[in-house]
Amino acid sequence: MQRPKPEGGGRFIAAVVQAAAVAFDLDRSLEKAQELTAEAARRGAQLVVFPEAFLSGYPRGLDFGATIGERTDEGREDFRRYWESSVEVPGPVVDALGETARKHRVHLVIGVVERDGGTLYCTILFFAGDGRFLGKHRKVMPTGLERLVWGFGDGSTLSVYDTSLGRIGAVVCWENYLPLLRATMYSKGVEIYCAPTADARDVWLASMRHIAVEGRCFVLSCNQFNRRRDFPADYRSRFGPDPEEVVTSGGSCIVDPFGRFLAGPDREGETILTAEIDRAEVVRGKYDLDVVGHYARPDIFQLTVDERPKRPVERT
Repeated sequence: MQRPKPEGGGRFIAAVVQAAAVAFDLDRSLEKAQELTAEAARRGAQLVVFPEAFLSGYPRGLDFGATIGERTDEGREDFRRYWESSVEVPGPVVDALGETARKHRVHLVIGVVERDGGTLYCTILFFAGDGRFLGKHRKVMPTGLERLVWGFGDGSTLSVYDTSLGRIGAVVCWENYLPLLRATMYSKGVEIYCAPTADARDVWLASMRHIAVEGRCFVLSCNQFNRRRDFPADYRSRFGPDPEEVVTSGGSCIVDPFGRFLAGPDREGETILTAEIDRAEVVRGKYDLDVVGHYARPDIFQLTVDERPKRPVERT
């Protein structure tokens, strides 16, 4: 199958949006995402990437009332509120995001909390510039206490999408510390490696540069920047009462296939970072390092990936 030809000779402007979700408020978070997409498009962006769980919030600091062997009524209510602000896929929010992509002629990659029955998933949604919903990726390995409120994705959504801008995929937060998952993405020819995250530490930036060099791909890392006031007043967490306290300090960036920062990292506040992507750099980088090609040793190391969907109930 012939792949779509890159626009502009393989060059385009990519944007990563560093902003706070409106926690537990789906309507306001969606409205903010639409406004920020429009602003990125005005700056010339053809690809816009949002952070992990932007719709409707990364529940930083919440324990959902859980200790070993016990759950509280208050924690169950926190989960109910989180579930109510989540996104059904497909559904009206997906339709609205597709229309936003179409209206502004941008490819859109955005982190959402997906609702499937009674289970939530940390999910990334992909949209083409004409508004088509391309598909989703569910985080396969929630980290730490995330496992209490998010289910596990399976191999069926380890996707890389052919687009007019190049081959786009996403790996979420600490999934990026799974070497075999990264190898799977490299084997699919990912060129634009999106890394929505909730990790604002300096060591995260080292990983983003390493992945860019290892995979010879552009890495777009996108995190929220939020303060205490971006969460509800009754949000039960370790945060103090100061509404200006920084809860997540961002650190979003764009890295080229040789590990060079093209934009960011930024820790100053909400912002939109942009950079020109030249896909020819991917090929230049593969000249001396292709970890799933000439720099591999399949006679020694091989990876088998099960991409079948895993459903708890099959009906025939």
